Amino acid sequence: MTATARLLDTARDGWTMAGVLAVMIFLAVLATAGGLGTASASRALEATLDGQVTVQIVAPDAGTRERLAGQVAAALRRSPAIVQVAPVPRAAVARLLGPWLGDAAAADDLPVPALIDVTVAPGHDALASVRRVATRIDPTAQIDARGAALAGTATLLRAVILLAAAIVALMIAASVAMVLLSTRAGLAAHQLTIEVMHRLGATDGQIAALFCRRMARDAALAAATGAPLGWGVIVLLAQANAGTGSELLDGIVLGRLGWGAALALPVAFVALAALVAYVAVRRALGRLA
Repeated sequence: MTATARLLDTARDGWTMAGVLAVMIFLAVLATAGGLGTASASRALEATLDGQVTVQIVAPDAGTRERLAGQVAAALRRSPAIVQVAPVPRAAVARLLGPWLGDAAAADDLPVPALIDVTVAPGHDALASVRRVATRIDPTAQIDARGAALAGTATLLRAVILLAAAIVALMIAASVAMVLLSTRAGLAAHQLTIEVMHRLGATDGQIAALFCRRMARDAALAAATGAPLGWGVIVLLAQANAGTGSELLDGIVLGRLGWGAALALPVAFVALAALVAYVAVRRALGRLA
C-alpha cells in the first residue's frame, strides 16, 4: 500500500497545495480570533453601559444648581429602580473641561452643569425611570443614556463580527475549492495508474483512501505552518493591547472558548480537506464505472 501511495504522489503539487492552504489557515485563524475577540469586547461594552445614565442639572445659578442636584440625587436614591447614584464632583468636571477651557474650567462663576451618574437596575427602562424622578424636581434636567451615545460603536462592532465570520466562511470555501481542483488534477494525472490498480483488484474505496491520505498529509503540513504563525500574531496583538489602557480594547479577549476555536480550526481544516478529497474521488470513480 505504501508503494502504491507513492505512485499517486506528486511532491511538487503537494508543496504547492500545502503553501496555499497554509496561507488560508493563517488568515482563518486570525479572522476567527478577531471575530471572537470583537464579540467579547461588544459584550463587555454592553455590560458596562447597560443601565448607565447621566443627569445634568443646567440651572444658570450655581446655588440653585447645587440645591437641585442634591434634591434629584436624594430622590433617585429612594427609587427602587435605581441601583447607584454618584454625583460627579465639580473638580472632576473641571478636569474633563480642562483640555478645552484651560484654567477657566475651574472658575466658580462658569455655568458648568452639575452631573449625576446613575445606574438603573436590570429590567427597567433606564431613561424613563430616571427622567420620571429627575424632571419631577427639575423640569429642565437633561438625561443622557451612555449606551445611546455609543450605539454607532456597537453597530460597528457587530459589523466587524459579521465580516470576520464571512472571511472564515470564504477561507473554508476557497480551501474546499483548492482541494477539489487538486484532487481532480491528481485523478487526471494518474488515470492510467488507477486503471491498472482496478485491474489488479483495488476498490474505489481503497483508491479514494490513498488520495484522502495524501490530502490529509498536505493539509497537516499547511496547518503545522500556518496555524502557529496565526497563534503567534494573536499573542503579540494581545500583549500590545494590554498596554493601551483603553476600556474598549481591554474587553477584546479570547478566553477559553476563543482559544479553543483558534486551536481547533486547523484540525477541522485537515479533517475537511481529507473528507472532501475522499468524497470527490469516490464520486469521480463512480461515474467512470
